[in-house]
Amino acid sequence: MRLTVERRWPKATYTIGRLYVDGVYFCNTLEDTDRGLNKFMREDEIVQKKVYGETAIPKGTYVIDMDTVSPKYAAVKFFADVCEGKVPRLRNVPGFDCILIHTGNTALDTRGCLLVGLNTKVGQVTSSRDTFQKLYAKMKEAKDKGEAVTIEIK
Repeated sequence: MRLTVERRWPKATYTIGRLYVDGVYFCNTLEDTDRGLNKFMREDEIVQKKVYGETAIPKGTYVIDMDTVSPKYAAVKFFADVCEGKVPRLRNVPGFDCILIHTGNTALDTRGCLLVGLNTKVGQVTSSRDTFQKLYAKMKEAKDKGEAVTIEIK
């Protein structure tokens, strides 16, 4: 399964995009500020431009780990019920640790991660829990079939 995030509406404090699953539009995304980072930059250059907890994921393609329990989210009933605390995690993101796909509504909820939902309010995503639950089910189904799950940020 290939997820693709197409950043469409960058603003000073957040970035709204569109998420596609195998080329088909699925939902909107919310990230922090796009600071022009990409996977092929030197890590020291990324770290220099990055603002902790306020910077979008570097552009590039990443494998998604579906098997690691998030200590933070495993204790949250919603995530325990939906994914047993195994929140999708982007692997090997230069200059970043523990980048997840999860729920939330505003840039204050991202902390560098990718939020999913519907962009029905300026600068926000709504219906995040419902959207996450549907996306996670698709991702888990692909994983259970033995498919690699990847994401391209562009």
